[in-house]
Amino acid sequence: MTHILEAMTRIPRRLSIAFAILAVLAGAFAPTGYGAAPRRSVGPSAHALLASKELWATIDICNPPDQRDTVGIRGSMPGDGQGHDGMYMRFALQYRDPSNRQWLELAGASSPGFAYVGGGGSPRQGGWSFRLRPRRPVFTMRGVVTFQWRHGTSVIATGYRTTTAGRESLGGVADPAHFSAATCLVG
Repeated sequence: MTHILEAMTRIPRRLSIAFAILAVLAGAFAPTGYGAAPRRSVGPSAHALLASKELWATIDICNPPDQRDTVGIRGSMPGDGQGHDGMYMRFALQYRDPSNRQWLELAGASSPGFAYVGGGGSPRQGGWSFRLRPRRPVFTMRGVVTFQWRHGTSVIATGYRTTTAGRESLGGVADPAHFSAATCLVG
């Protein structure tokens, strides 16, 4: 300890005053919460996001003549008002089992993971199309979209919707134009 004190006393007085001023200035301009996780500005609650009328899923492509054996799913989600937050969707197909009338996941018919659809500053839509191998009998299909709002690596909210009819796809991707259905017959 005495070696440290001796070394400190050897620093010229003007230099030690300069170090003190720099230390004060560095503290004044240091970011608040240095080393802590960034804080998220307050946006809508998870409940408000999941209750929004902008949260929906629809089938916008159902085996049209120019896209045989294809089912397209579109999802819409509200923004949380925070442009730096991310919004993600995952898409899957289900079929109705004719023996027990339950909805079951169609093996191999889901998007490979969550797709980024944009920042949380405004509502977003996204979609995924599945090309199926035709089989007999005809199956009734529906889509399921899982939605996530994220702040960095933290998930703010997660929800899902099954496909419903009467939705408006943006960007003119429905085939035929303005098509929206809850289910699709494929086979």
